[in-house]
Amino acid sequence: MDIADYLRFVFALAFVIALIGLLAFMAKRYGMGYRNIPRTAKRRLSISEIMPLDGKRRLVLIKRDDKEHLLVIGGTTDLVVEQNIIEDDMSFSEHLNNTPSSQEIEEVEKA
Repeated sequence: MDIADYLRFVFALAFVIALIGLLAFMAKRYGMGYRNIPRTAKRRLSISEIMPLDGKRRLVLIKRDDKEHLLVIGGTTDLVVEQNIIEDDMSFSEHLNNTPSSQEIEEVEKA
């Protein structure tokens, strides 16, 4: 076998791997195998946030209509941590500003 045969083999292998990668990208991009919802239709389900807990498990916040559900997925079982969380317009810092101070709590307890 000549060096040209080895080079032809390497280039053919690289070409086939590139084609497989391109097909995988296109399948993922265009959602082959899934029912496509028109982009004009309003989607009812979305993933709001994902936070890794460890190597296998993730904490996922899923929004359905106007409610959110907190799930732990991965590992051996999936778990619903909290369901029917109603989305709030206030941010976390606004919630902290609206909470009573320790002096206000003491005054209420004394009364």
